[in-house]
Amino acid sequence: MADNNRTMEPTKGYFTTLDAIAPERLASVEGVKPKGNVEVRRAMVGNDILMLHVLREKGLIDPVHKHMDHETVAHLIKGRLRVVIGGEEFIAEAGTSWIHPRGVEHFSEALEDCEQLEIKSPPRKTWTTE
Repeated sequence: MADNNRTMEPTKGYFTTLDAIAPERLASVEGVKPKGNVEVRRAMVGNDILMLHVLREKGLIDPVHKHMDHETVAHLIKGRLRVVIGGEEFIAEAGTSWIHPRGVEHFSEALEDCEQLEIKSPPRKTWTTE
C-alpha cells in the first residue's frame, strides 16, 4: 500500500463472495474510535473504487469524522441507522442511500443491527483494526 497505507491493492480476479473475505473489526475510522462494534469486509477493490460490506451492531456510535481524500456512497440493506451529514439528520431504513462528500463531517448511530454496502472513490482504507 502507498499513500500512508490508505491506497488499497485491487482485488485479484473479477468475482468474489462474502464468505471468501475475512471480516475486519474496526478499532478506528479516520483516527476516531467507534463506540461499539462494527465489522467490514472488502467486497471488491478496483483501481478507482472500493465496495465494503458493513455490519454495525445496535448501539454502535460512529463519532463525528470526515474524509478529505474520497467520497462515499452507502446503501442500507437492513436495520435502522441515525445518520447526520453536514448537520442534516435523518433515519435510514432498509433501501435508503446517502452520500458523504469529501470534507463533510458526518456520524451515525445504529438504532438496530445494520447491514450496509459502502462504496468509496477513490478506494481508501480509512480504518484500523483491533
